[in-house]
Amino acid sequence: MTGSGERREADGTDEITVTFVGTGDPLGSGGRLQTCFHVEAPSGRFLIDCGATTMAGLKREGIDRNAIEAIYITHLHGDHIGGLPYFVLDAQLVAKRTEPLVIAGPPGLEDRLRGAMDVMFPGLSDVEQRFDLRIVELEADRRVAVGPAEVTPIEVVHACGAPPYALRLDIDGKTIAYSGDTEWTNALIEVARGAELFVCESYFYGKEIPNHLSYRTLSAHRGAFDCERLVLTHMSADMLSRLPEIDEEYAEDGKRIVV
Repeated sequence: MTGSGERREADGTDEITVTFVGTGDPLGSGGRLQTCFHVEAPSGRFLIDCGATTMAGLKREGIDRNAIEAIYITHLHGDHIGGLPYFVLDAQLVAKRTEPLVIAGPPGLEDRLRGAMDVMFPGLSDVEQRFDLRIVELEADRRVAVGPAEVTPIEVVHACGAPPYALRLDIDGKTIAYSGDTEWTNALIEVARGAELFVCESYFYGKEIPNHLSYRTLSAHRGAFDCERLVLTHMSADMLSRLPEIDEEYAEDGKRIVV
């Protein structure tokens, strides 16, 4: 069941396609993969988050990994960054990548990534890549051009050992916004402002827990979101069991929309 956002037709060469590679929670509720969204725009291609199951999702969707110019990370939990070591290893050994890759995210990203690489594959962080791998740590509230997009990170509320961000990504005159993981914060109103697409977590239907949003809370603030299209993601088993009751559009693995 989809709610208020209907699919728009592509409007020519300026279209941007978003593929929901993974839309699940950390535990794979509903058999969904962990968070990863692929964006294809005239100016370039990138990922938003790279959960541990990302490689399986990219291959299932037939997405060219070497065409991905950047990976933008919201926060440093495994279901959002756990696929990065596999992406780098695949780029080196299988995809034979030669083009540069930039990975951008919160402060602490480089240490966390290199640590994860060495836990999973000891010595991987010391391997000289055949491609230029650049890691950029983003400053909250500072809009900066990184890779094919201009990214504005906005700090939200989600304990993860480093600043958690929602992201606004501007490319080809359009804005794609994503809440990352967070409990309610008024910062989300600014994150969504004027966006053609706002992807927002909705972890439980009504249960309120720290660090995450419930659908009930989101609905209470729905009128404050000035965005063209809202799509829910990162849903627990509880939320998935209540989908027939919700009024908003929601993501599913493999869903594609045109912005």
